[in-house]
Amino acid sequence: MSRQHGLFVTDAYLMEAKRQRRPTLVIGIGNEWRGDDAAGLLVARQLRRCGRTSFAVLEHNGEGAALMELWNRWDAVVVVDAVRSGAEPGTVYRCDAISQPLPGKIRQGSTHAFSLGEAIELGRALNQLPPHLVVYAIEGQNFEAGDRLSSQVEGVISAVADRILQEIH
Repeated sequence: MSRQHGLFVTDAYLMEAKRQRRPTLVIGIGNEWRGDDAAGLLVARQLRRCGRTSFAVLEHNGEGAALMELWNRWDAVVVVDAVRSGAEPGTVYRCDAISQPLPGKIRQGSTHAFSLGEAIELGRALNQLPPHLVVYAIEGQNFEAGDRLSSQVEGVISAVADRILQEIH
């Protein structure tokens, strides 16, 4: 496994990506050592385990500029991230980021410096968004150091992965 621009990719993935361009990319954002912030990563890992080859799955640290560069190469992108907006933990938001800006409560709830919402709006202003961009945001509760997920977030990981699979197919 190699690390490039905040991405964690396997050598096999890189070889396959060179051989075949896939129309859909799923990006799980997060930090596995900050509790519920790992939600996006866990959804991505679950999708990777399903073994489907009709889409690619990457884990990302959420740095906005690197996200913009990454999603610019795909026809459809689905991003999964944890947010802290004040809603009930485990609440799942789905936003079509092409048709409208992310809601303020999600955009402001990011745990990243140059957030996903800011990257989307900058991409919109520069006309550098993919044709299809969907964001799943999972309301977290525990963002403290450590790898312990709250039970509410743990309880929605599989459901979000299933929704994404349904949406892609």
